[in-house]
Amino acid sequence: MNVIGIVGWKNSGKTTLAAALIRELSARGLTVNSIKHAHHMVDVDQPGTDSYKHREAGAREVLLAGGQRFAIMHELQGAKEPTLDELLGRLGPCDWVVVEGFKTHSHPKIEVHRKESPRPPLYPEDANIIAVAADYAADFSGPVFDMNDVPAIADFILSPENHERYNQQRESDETAS
Repeated sequence: MNVIGIVGWKNSGKTTLAAALIRELSARGLTVNSIKHAHHMVDVDQPGTDSYKHREAGAREVLLAGGQRFAIMHELQGAKEPTLDELLGRLGPCDWVVVEGFKTHSHPKIEVHRKESPRPPLYPEDANIIAVAADYAADFSGPVFDMNDVPAIADFILSPENHERYNQQRESDETAS
């Protein structure tokens, strides 16, 4: 499983790029999973539904299944938020995982940054940022892509030299754990 992160400040275009990248990689015949980190309360369930009542009654996990998809809702019930590595371990087999958020984790990341952003880029402080997608010529020492050039970004992610980097980093992370 290969992992690429999409990071940046709020309203930088992270979700737009992540969705476009998932679409591009999938169109190339790859199996893609995703993880989206949220800093706010998350609830995919609705009060009054049967599954909500199961959770409200104290179920630690509720698996909601239908003919088109299923979703597992896991209640932390005061436990610590799972790490990215723990969440990756819960996903099914795939070629790639596109991670939106988790800026402080050590996985390879592409930063999305806009010229008009009131916040400075993250890349000067994060060695795990391997490329920048921007609407201006960022002064990043590595590759800088137009944030709308999704095929070029996908080509970069899929390049053999980056596979070596991902695998070395993953092996390094696993031995450190």
